[in-house]
Amino acid sequence: QVQLVESGGGSVQSGGSLRLSCAASAFTFSSYSMAWFRQVSGKAREGVAAIDADGSTRYAGSVQGRFSISRDSAENTLYLQMNSLKPEDTAMYYCAADSRRFAWWSVFLPSKYGYWGQGTQVTVSS
Repeated sequence: QVQLVESGGGSVQSGGSLRLSCAASAFTFSSYSMAWFRQVSGKAREGVAAIDADGSTRYAGSVQGRFSISRDSAENTLYLQMNSLKPEDTAMYYCAADSRRFAWWSVFLPSKYGYWGQGTQVTVSS
C-alpha cells in the first residue's frame, strides 16, 4: 500500500532553516503529483509547495523565496527546504501525493490528494 513518511521537523529559532523529507513507497513516485501542506490546530490545512511529475513547482505566497520543494526519484523522496523561518511557519507539516496531474489553480486543494503522511511538527520561536 502507498506509504508516505515525513521526517526532519523540529524546533528552531526565527531565521533558522530546516529540511523536511518525505519517504515514499509502494507507488511510482516519479509519476505522481506531490505537495507539502501545513496545519495549525483549529485551522484549515493550507498548501505550502507543490511539484508535478515534470518537476514544475508552485509555492504559496507566504513562503515564496524562502522554501524550496524538490524530489529525488532515485530515492523516492520528496523534500522541503525551509529557510528564513518565521514564527508563523509553526505548524504540523504533511506530505501529500496523488497519481493525477492537476491544473495549477487546484494544487493546493487538500481534497485533490489521495495519500497523506502522518505529519512532522515544525516549531519556530522568536
